[in-house]
Amino acid sequence: MPIFSGQKVTAGQLTRLQPRPYRSGSQTSALTGPLTNADVPGISIPFTTETPGALLTATIVCDFDPTTTVTGLSSGRLWVDGVGVGEFAVYQQGPGAAGDRGSTPQTYREVIPTAGNHTAKLVVTLATGVNLNVYSSLLLTVYEAV
Repeated sequence: MPIFSGQKVTAGQLTRLQPRPYRSGSQTSALTGPLTNADVPGISIPFTTETPGALLTATIVCDFDPTTTVTGLSSGRLWVDGVGVGEFAVYQQGPGAAGDRGSTPQTYREVIPTAGNHTAKLVVTLATGVNLNVYSSLLLTVYEAV
């Protein structure tokens, strides 16, 4: 909803105009593959929206660290309210490169259709021989309509 010249703006409208940034706490422990769609300990952010149609932007970073030669893909993904959204942050080791390591990012822009309490979290799938180290993170910002 636009704000018009001469309109009295409420405190609630002004509050919703401010973007609300969040950053996950530290990952509390490393994860070791094989894993499929595993929540990353400590990388979960509860947030509340006051209006339907809020916009969420997010960045995830997954610190993949193979411990041996790996043949499969590993990935991380943002989940909002129990559903995976957008693209994956993907890691695949090069041939014979047991010493590889990669901090792989991915960005998101999602609409939250309903007002209320929500949770964003990092979920990973790890190939056998891949660790997700404690340097992984989630950064998000919520923008609401007036």
